[in-house]
Amino acid sequence: MPSDLNGATVAFLVAPEGTEQIELTDPWEAVEKAGGRPRLVSTSPGEIQAFNHLDKADTFTVDATVEEVGAADFTGLVLPGGVANPDFLRTVPRAVQFVKEFFDSGKPVAAICHAPWTLIEARAVDGRRLTSYPSLATDVRNAGGEWVDEEVVTCAMGPNTLVTSRKPDDLPAFDRALLDAFAK
Repeated sequence: MPSDLNGATVAFLVAPEGTEQIELTDPWEAVEKAGGRPRLVSTSPGEIQAFNHLDKADTFTVDATVEEVGAADFTGLVLPGGVANPDFLRTVPRAVQFVKEFFDSGKPVAAICHAPWTLIEARAVDGRRLTSYPSLATDVRNAGGEWVDEEVVTCAMGPNTLVTSRKPDDLPAFDRALLDAFAK
């Protein structure tokens, strides 16, 4: 993987619980190995509870809440999946606004699995080509996006670069694509 993030700070937005652990830790490690500085952002301070599908996994310390930071503080945004994680985030107006700020400011966003639910709530998929966990295909289409069943999709047809993937099996391609987007 490239080592060209040169200290860039990357936000990882997650709910207090329900994040699919591998979809948080794998891109996190890729950002670190590429010379970036990942920061865990959530809706509440303290720790978040990650999951391995439906089973509790590890906890992770929150670096900042969505109330304390904005897109201007970061180079890019990663949205890990897990069913409960984006479903919770899309109900928190400040979390949705935080995501929207990255699109409004032209900063890259990478979302995997169920995370496009949060993108839909931020009204950020209209006219965009993307992928997700297959069960979101209708939601993406209903929000004006073009859903495709591909390992990773990088879409620059909009105000920013949007990188999306379907599931944990796609993480190697997702990591490469998000590093490329964040390095630009």
